[in-house]
Amino acid sequence: MTTLLAIDIGNTNVSFGVFDYAAGDASAGELAQHWRIGTHREQTSDEVALTMTGLFAQAGRSVSEVTDVIIASVVPPLLPIFERVSTKLFDRPPLVVGPGIRTGMPVRYENPREVGADRIVNAVAAYEMFGGPVIAVDFGTATTFDCVSAQGEYLGGVIFPGIHTSMEALFERASMLHRVELARPKSVIGKTTTGALQSGLLYGFAGLVDSMVERIRSELGEARVVATGGLAHRIGGESQAIETVEPFLTLEGLRIIFEKNRPPSDGSRKERTA
Repeated sequence: MTTLLAIDIGNTNVSFGVFDYAAGDASAGELAQHWRIGTHREQTSDEVALTMTGLFAQAGRSVSEVTDVIIASVVPPLLPIFERVSTKLFDRPPLVVGPGIRTGMPVRYENPREVGADRIVNAVAAYEMFGGPVIAVDFGTATTFDCVSAQGEYLGGVIFPGIHTSMEALFERASMLHRVELARPKSVIGKTTTGALQSGLLYGFAGLVDSMVERIRSELGEARVVATGGLAHRIGGESQAIETVEPFLTLEGLRIIFEKNRPPSDGSRKERTA
């Protein structure tokens, strides 16, 4: 059996997904385990290896089960750390999402190297799962919109500050305001500072998403909208534009790209093919 470890290194969190493939079936792995930990740029490869070993053990599994690794990273200093961990812990270099990797998706960006690996991964997953045109909205450190044409081309998108990023900037600069839970307030018109903040954050971002999707659709056409990221469920419940929430969209995209780059004659990729 093949076991794939997919790693998405983001600015705020690192997500892991373990996909199990049935013996003799290389078509689609099943997400068996998933974890999310905070991103720490100062971590050493030994610390990362210890953390990963602990996560597997907690789930009653062993790192020795892993036969393949794929990584997408938007934190350049951490990529070599995780590459070393893959070599030391799993005895193989990982497949890294970057220039030259097969995604099956033409990138119509002026400079394709500027596009974050996570954005391409989300676009690939959204198109594979829902067809096109499609808009993938990711609520992370930044809130991103990635647009795919009906022909499966990555067209570009939109980037603006994420919800937590905006919250932290506001609380840092406004000494009279305090941190609040992103929860649905009793009313849109806040009767307390907490209620007013919650209304602005929840309904404000939902309205922003709806307005942006409307503008994108005026250029792209009647595209489907899929959301992912830690706060996707919260915003998705208030947004009129978001049709589907896929919490593991990025991990599924990594699986799909792994399968596109896997040698067809080998059940376990032994060499890096990026």
